[in-house]
Amino acid sequence: MLDRSLGNILLERTNLTDGQLEEALLVQKEKGIRLGEALVQLRYLKTEDILEAISIQLDLPYLKEIETDTIPLDLIASLPINYAKKNEVIPIRKVNGILEVALSDPSNIETVDELRMLFNCPIRPYITTSAQVLDAVNMAYNRGATTTSSGMMDELREENLDAIAQELEEPQDLLDADDEAPIIRLVNSLLFRAVKQKASDIHVEPFEKELVVRFRIDGVLYDIMRPAKKFQNSITSRIKIMASLDIAEKRLPQDGRIRIKIAGKDIDIRVSTLPTSFGESVVMRLLDKSKVVLSFDTLGIEGKHKEYVEGLIGRSHGIILVTGPTGSGKTTTLYAMLSKLNTIDVKIITIEDPVEYQLQGINQIQVNPKIDLTFAAGLRSILRQDPDVVMVGEIRDKETAEIAIQASLTGHLVISTLHTNDSASSITRLIDMGVEPFLVASSLVGIAAQRLIRTVCKNCGILYEPSAPEIATLGAPLEDFKGVKIYKANPKGCGECLNTGYTGRRGIYEMLTVDEEIRALIMQNVSGTVIKKKAMELGMKTLREDGVEKIKQRMSTIEEVLRVTQEDVVRGG
Repeated sequence: MLDRSLGNILLERTNLTDGQLEEALLVQKEKGIRLGEALVQLRYLKTEDILEAISIQLDLPYLKEIETDTIPLDLIASLPINYAKKNEVIPIRKVNGILEVALSDPSNIETVDELRMLFNCPIRPYITTSAQVLDAVNMAYNRGATTTSSGMMDELREENLDAIAQELEEPQDLLDADDEAPIIRLVNSLLFRAVKQKASDIHVEPFEKELVVRFRIDGVLYDIMRPAKKFQNSITSRIKIMASLDIAEKRLPQDGRIRIKIAGKDIDIRVSTLPTSFGESVVMRLLDKSKVVLSFDTLGIEGKHKEYVEGLIGRSHGIILVTGPTGSGKTTTLYAMLSKLNTIDVKIITIEDPVEYQLQGINQIQVNPKIDLTFAAGLRSILRQDPDVVMVGEIRDKETAEIAIQASLTGHLVISTLHTNDSASSITRLIDMGVEPFLVASSLVGIAAQRLIRTVCKNCGILYEPSAPEIATLGAPLEDFKGVKIYKANPKGCGECLNTGYTGRRGIYEMLTVDEEIRALIMQNVSGTVIKKKAMELGMKTLREDGVEKIKQRMSTIEEVLRVTQEDVVRGG
């Protein structure tokens, strides 16, 4: 009766069909699982859809997101982390003597009773996903400065890094060193701190008289510490051991991987070493696997841009390109598209260099030049696997471009990236590679150029009314900002934003539709400037213009948009 009632709610509130519900009920009966689990296994619905329906059925509120920053630390201190993780529950706040908690299983009455006894007050449960609860537990307990669940590293503050650096003794053979050796503690602490501060990269750079460690946070590099030059080889060797690299080889570049768990998060670290004049430079790129599936709204693709992208990926064939410089978030956008396309009736195959995140239900291939598995060779083989959607990490040469075009012309949807500054120049780049203009015109369906801008910290950001000269630098009409208050970054920052004035990033986009008029221009082999001008006449918003919208929405600042759109030309600009 309960499952039937749930099924009726799902039929009313989701795209679930009667046939799909009947199939799920059969699976439920055969496997002895819940209806919701059966629907998720069949990939007819997402866990969020099931929980929202259960919240309606049980008349309990559903939480889409848990604000961990507002959870009182005394509540966290009263509940052991192991209990919170095991029972997938976290206290949120106390209101009028009632403790509000988020939990993933509303039928877990025992947990609610135990919490009532522990906190000696009534409990008001909220329903949310298992992933939301576990993420919130990790973040909240980290904030409370408790021991991490992985037990691999201890939380160390900035001054502790300096203290460890001072503790360092003369370099020793790391293969013989124990886990408490200062070098190991230093590297562990750097990794932990990088994850905690949401750094995307760690740079260990040797210079003539010093060694510099820097973090890239929200696209900007910050100095973290400068260990003594004499410990350079020991630190580099420790990182190479963790990445299973040859510590004796210092003359050639090497690439490796480190897989660790920090605060319950699976972190994949790509390690690259490069010999320089003053020793080996090491760059570690941190990939948080828990953040792979993003919605278009989270990325900053909103309104008409969202409708446009959803329309593009709904096509049965054609090429969709995402363009921008290195580090502009192109791969993340591709993954968001794939997540949207990833349903039971669609076969998706990707070829990437490297595979950054594992996506459930998608076949992913990593290129390997050593055995001649290039983008072109892999793509050629993929087409024999009967895919509906193909993702090519990057179009780098004529051969890959031509195979991708042929795939799109024979009924496949192909999405890929290209390194160009704007959407229109992608077209000329393909032609410059040697692809015939008529092939480009007939296969391309849309191009999205993008950049990442830092979002202003709402905790310390300063609201003000911009002056006419400031607005003029954006090339925007003065009347657009009449009476509009926007944010500027606080130069001193605060604890929330690590004193930078910014926290997190969002995308700004330029979406070019390849319609009949644009196709005609491509066939004439005109310049990218001419194509861009025509696209703007047809209503395309440039990167700068989308950035202006983000400023007016109080997401970012004038300085930040100008920083990332210096090469962009806007109407009237």
